[in-house]
This record gives sequence, C-alpha cells and structure tokens, in this order.
Amino acid sequence: MNSKFSTKTIVATGLGAAVFFLFFNFVKIPSPVPETNLQIAYGISCFFAAIFGPLAGFLIGFVGHALSDFISYGSPWWSWVVASGISALVVGFVSGKIAPAVEEGRFTFNEMKIFAIAAVIGNALAWLLVAPVLDIVIYAEPVSTVFLQGITAFILDAIVSCVIGIILLKAYASTKTGQGSLSRDN
Repeated sequence: MNSKFSTKTIVATGLGAAVFFLFFNFVKIPSPVPETNLQIAYGISCFFAAIFGPLAGFLIGFVGHALSDFISYGSPWWSWVVASGISALVVGFVSGKIAPAVEEGRFTFNEMKIFAIAAVIGNALAWLLVAPVLDIVIYAEPVSTVFLQGITAFILDAIVSCVIGIILLKAYASTKTGQGSLSRDN
C-alpha cells in the first residue's frame, strides 16, 4: 500500500476521477432494476486503486461519481457516491501486493486472485451494506427497493471490477520492463 500521497499519485487520482466520470456518465448498460446500471467505471476505479492505493481509489470513485450526479441530476446521491468510493478503497488496501508486481512487468494468477477477491469484497461492502443502509438513513428509501438495487449493483459491479480491472492491470503490466529482462548484446 502506498504510504505517501506523491505527486504521481495526485496526478493519477485526478486523471482517474476524470476517466471514471466520463465512463460513469457515458458508458453504461441499464439493468432491469431501476436506477441500477452496469458501469464500466468501477473497473477503472479498482484498477487505479490497485496501483495507487486506497486513498486514490476512494477519491476516484467518490469524486467521479459525485461530479457525474451533480452534472446529470443537479446534486449527488450521497449514499451511492460514498459506496463508489468504498468499493475502490477496499481494493486499494491490497495495492502493496499488486502494484510492485505490476510495476515489475508481471501480473500473475496470484495477483489476479488477490485483486478479484478484494474487488468482490469491496463491492459487497459498498452495495450490500453501505449504499442500502445510507439510502434508508439519509433518504428514507424503501428497504425492499434499496436492497434489490444493492444486490443488482453488487453483482454487476463485482463482475465489471474483476474483468475490466484485470484486463487493465494485465495490459499495464505488459508495458513495464521486468527487472533483469534486458540483456546486453556483445
């Protein structure tokens, strides 16, 4: 896990929030459950969280979702904005096990497994607990509605986070040169 918030991490957080916002706003597939979509953006926030840590992940999801809601609806739906941040925050906690491998040009099955488990746990926490409970507490939404939305969001976002996140991490790792991989021709 990144213990410091470096300039590189700040820039990545801003870029990640902007990319999250764009994908969240413009690349989504509606589900049969109202106000619940398959969102590619969650794979992007989890990718950034795996490389730059929990704070970056949280801010990318939180800021990207808040901006999208503000522009689309005039004000953020805070329960889901917080949940978007939480889903990536959890992935960020395993960045210490993923980022060093990726930076060395490898993203093996072991790192994929760690990432996928963290993504599923993060999405479960976000959509099965945080979003529904905050919907009830903040907005007095009906229990049956918020938990149906939460279950749907969990399934869709966990799948997207794992698939898109793993594809992005694998692609990013392939751009890195592993230590000792270069040889000198004599």
